[in-house]
Amino acid sequence: MRSISNNNGSGNNMAKKNPPKAQSKNTPVSFYETFFEKRLSDLHKEGRYRVFADLERHVGHFPKATFRDAAGHPREITIWCSNDYLGMGQHPDVIKATCAAVQSSGAGAGGTRNISGTTRYHIELEKELADLHGKPEALVFTSGYISNEASLSTLAKLLPDCVVFSDEKNHASMIAGIRGSGCEKYIFRHNDLEHLESLLNAVERCRPKIIAFESVYSMDGDIAPIREICDLAEEYGALTYLDEVHAVGMYGPRGAGVAERDGQMHRVDVIEGTLGKAFGCMGGYIASTKAIIDVVRSYASGFIFTTSLPPGLLAGAVASVKHLKTSQVERARHQERAATLKKLLADNGLPVMPSVSHIVPLLVGDARLCKAASDDLMLYHNIYVQPINYPTVPRGTERLRLTPSPFHTDADMNALVDALCDVWENLSLTRAAA
Repeated sequence: MRSISNNNGSGNNMAKKNPPKAQSKNTPVSFYETFFEKRLSDLHKEGRYRVFADLERHVGHFPKATFRDAAGHPREITIWCSNDYLGMGQHPDVIKATCAAVQSSGAGAGGTRNISGTTRYHIELEKELADLHGKPEALVFTSGYISNEASLSTLAKLLPDCVVFSDEKNHASMIAGIRGSGCEKYIFRHNDLEHLESLLNAVERCRPKIIAFESVYSMDGDIAPIREICDLAEEYGALTYLDEVHAVGMYGPRGAGVAERDGQMHRVDVIEGTLGKAFGCMGGYIASTKAIIDVVRSYASGFIFTTSLPPGLLAGAVASVKHLKTSQVERARHQERAATLKKLLADNGLPVMPSVSHIVPLLVGDARLCKAASDDLMLYHNIYVQPINYPTVPRGTERLRLTPSPFHTDADMNALVDALCDVWENLSLTRAAA
């Protein structure tokens, strides 16, 4: 039986208690190296040090991939934590469009959007995304993180005396954008409408306001009450900013997200999404009114000073968005796979956390044990699922975040459950209550 110590360590506060003292101009580099190595050592002690897996995906074999260990030895593994939720990264139409664009226009865009980097592929993709969300215009960024950070910081900064109301579980990119705006902000308890209204009510009605929230929260898999938040926004005169990155492609008749599914898309002022998850490519975007899109385009440093996405990625994204606007096959299969996995886990006494979406979180509750579980799954069972630890989730709620896809078979699921049962026993992890 394999075992692991449950010593959590407590070194992460060392730097705060003993900050590095000011040094002379002749301080050797080794002083700084020693300090940074200590900080890394703290992460190791807590079990929060992140290790990248060397993976090689193979078209037509997802979710299988080749993993190479530190010595470079290859073996086949099954990926259970990919954000390519629908496997669109390997879809024939996406690959064909990507290759054709590279052959036609080359590898790179050649500059920022303002300096020779806007291609016909940008224009086509932004039209497709605006149409997807029923908005006049859209704007593409290099990533979902940048689209949130640049858009929120710009909008809130430009609005005079603006106040931002942010859900406490908003993504780090939204938090960074709000912080970067320098505006007054209030954090409302997660999906708590009464708390949000009490905060709105405490601010002068005349002040500009933005309510920033997500549709699907990716760590817990729960969904925001979009209708009710829009009701409050209209009552208190606030703009709504909705992050749909874990929902676009996944929900709604055309894959526009939860707001489309719930019939609320027309009420949301700014919709932010990604091309790097269900659409299987890379990039982020916002869709909104002409004025909002134009002001972000004209003022956001994160947009203005960044080299634009290359033609191949954009063409692939166009093909993916077009396909998922009309195809229901991937979404239907995906929902069935997620429901099946949740039932299998629960039936086997594994602590699957409640989730109304496609996200399947499995509670561990300890950072070192969570990493140990992930390591054992890879080492002994050829299953890759990354541990989710603080600060991504609160301490004590560390978990394995499983993301089933339409391509995970019943055999894959049974192998996963058997492996998890073995790991749970060997590490003496807590099972679900009977």
